[in-house]
Amino acid sequence: MSASAVSQTPPPPLPSRRTIDRGIAHLAIPALGALIAEPLFLIVDSALVGHLGASPLAGLAVAAAILQTAVGLMIFLAYSTTPIVARRRGAGDLQGAVQAGIDGLWLAFALGAVVGAAMWIMSPQLVSLFGVSGETAEHARIYLSVSCLGIPAMLVVFAASGLLRGLQDTKTPLAVATVGFAVNALLNWWFIYGLGLGVAGSAWGTVVAQWGMVLCYLAVISHHARTHGAGFLPKRDGLGHAGRSGGWLFIRTLGLRAALLATVFAATQHGTEATAAYQIVFTIFSTAAFALDALAIAAQAMVGDALGSRNADRARLIVKRTLFWGVICGVAIGLLLIAVSPVLGGLFTSDPAVRELLPPSLITLAVALPLSGFVFVLDGVLMGAGDARYLAWTSLANLAFYLPFLWAATVFLPAGSAALVGITAAFMVVLMLARATTLGLRARSDRWMVLGA
Repeated sequence: MSASAVSQTPPPPLPSRRTIDRGIAHLAIPALGALIAEPLFLIVDSALVGHLGASPLAGLAVAAAILQTAVGLMIFLAYSTTPIVARRRGAGDLQGAVQAGIDGLWLAFALGAVVGAAMWIMSPQLVSLFGVSGETAEHARIYLSVSCLGIPAMLVVFAASGLLRGLQDTKTPLAVATVGFAVNALLNWWFIYGLGLGVAGSAWGTVVAQWGMVLCYLAVISHHARTHGAGFLPKRDGLGHAGRSGGWLFIRTLGLRAALLATVFAATQHGTEATAAYQIVFTIFSTAAFALDALAIAAQAMVGDALGSRNADRARLIVKRTLFWGVICGVAIGLLLIAVSPVLGGLFTSDPAVRELLPPSLITLAVALPLSGFVFVLDGVLMGAGDARYLAWTSLANLAFYLPFLWAATVFLPAGSAALVGITAAFMVVLMLARATTLGLRARSDRWMVLGA
């Protein structure tokens, strides 16, 4: 066939909106269950620990903020693995796709071992940064010290789920997460109340469940490796590629985690009750955010696959449809949260002072969720396209824009419900508007759309 004949080959027909919507649902619905399982681990911890009193719950808030910051900084292990795997799959290189995921697993385990050891050594110093009282600090230190043993498992789970998402498989992560959540809930209840281990029991139950999830993932990925001829040992080039692509995403995540950590610190300045109440607000936000992120994962995998197969029109249609569903889901979740906001606090704590602070902040959170849906989907689109450098720099710019508003909410608002509403509004409205602006401007251009494997 001549070069002119090849150049005149018509592009593949653009799929219908219904076809794209079915593809989104096929990936997003199972991903929703798998993503919700992670904040459900924290919900179980918060609900069980919350009935031990305000100090244990406030200690959990501090420890969870530190732990999620450290682990969350490594989320690039999933976010960088998915687009690499998806692009190679789209280009027809299944062996290379699986090998890229296996390289990510090794990188995850090595980083997890280093981070876990460092946090175990530094746990007293990390807790002291929050300036909480002696009893709250002790609960935070205990929970954090035990949880460090599960950090390598958490990071391997990130990388393994990223590999499978890139292969357009979100059902396996759902199955693994469901089993892990059930085991976590049972072990936490037994360790906390059956064995009387308190906060330490909650941490031990989660650690055991996380390592069990790792074993499940390794069995599935070993099957993929044998089927497609990938090696079980890492490749130097693959590790370097994962490190380079993940480095920018690490900076992007660093900006977001700094914003989260600063928000928790702002809550601690208003006392134990405000800190405990913010822990509940943040737990609920995490659940809603991971639910919205299911659409971002679908966009990430589908955009990566479309760009790998050099189908720019299909990639654009995927962006439009996932944005539509992101906003719609944000509205639906927000309305549900408004309806249950008067009674939701009772599920997490028996402390009346903490429960009284919650409803106005939960309504503030609910109103902002459609904006979060828009932000989360575009974040996934640009990650799926490998536009990590832009995400990194704009994350730092958004953080610089957000911190003065958070400082004002901390300093000028009176303690109590008004302070918690101000802190919640700063995070959910000011920060999300900044992210929506920077992501939206990028998505309107074609600079993120790089075709090929």
